[in-house]
Amino acid sequence: MAKATPPDAGEELETVTAPDGTEIAYERTGSGPPLVLVHCATADHRVWELSDVRATLAEDATVYAIDRRGRGGSGDAEAYEPEREFEDVAAVVESIDEPVTLLGHSAGGFYALEAAMRTDNLNALVLYEPAMPINGYGVGSEAARTEMLSLLEAGETEQAYVVFIEKIAEWTPEEVDAIRSAPMWQEYVDGFPTLIPKYAKIPDYDYDPARFAELTTPTLLLAGSESGQWGKETTEALDDALPNSRVVTFDGHGHAAMLTAPDRFIDEIRTFIRKTN
Repeated sequence: MAKATPPDAGEELETVTAPDGTEIAYERTGSGPPLVLVHCATADHRVWELSDVRATLAEDATVYAIDRRGRGGSGDAEAYEPEREFEDVAAVVESIDEPVTLLGHSAGGFYALEAAMRTDNLNALVLYEPAMPINGYGVGSEAARTEMLSLLEAGETEQAYVVFIEKIAEWTPEEVDAIRSAPMWQEYVDGFPTLIPKYAKIPDYDYDPARFAELTTPTLLLAGSESGQWGKETTEALDDALPNSRVVTFDGHGHAAMLTAPDRFIDEIRTFIRKTN
């Protein structure tokens, strides 16, 4: 495959070409059953390096950590439609020569779920509180959204990003501290304004639970007991809609338990991969 320009020296990223011609980058590590990771809205593939999540999973899996379009080493297009992100993830999954476990967190969970509707090359699916418009979710509270946009207009990008993760995505204080202490924090802050026009498109998605009635892929739904109400409602709705799903809740943790409870997170993923392989 072609090589993408890595975001950091020393990283070698491979690429696949999405249906619209955009190059989607990923980093492959480890050996074993294939596991594809899809990050949240504001991150890139390196977020899985925090707390050694990716390295530990790669001890007994071949891990493909994607950069979603417009992030990290992946390309982008002028016009944004969520459909393109669904196709991007499906293209990576289809490029692998055996059925994969597909794991998506937050917005990545939304795109992973829809990618699962577009490929047969799946062994299992893991969705951690997909950020998708179920029960009206998709734009956050009006007050939080107004505060975030006002801060952006004032050039206070970092504070706007903090409002997004604290008040819209509703990360716990411990999770916010963990991502703020990450070495790539400033890069995520700098890239945050590019998210806004994309984020505004999400409410256009029409959630129809009947579409998922035939998605029989074994599905693990992850949730945090301290997550916002939207995360809990989304998890419950998807558990009702998917015919072969079960829910695991991280007690005492929220929307990003891979940062605050990595051992528990990794154990759940490994156990699920073993059972479904």
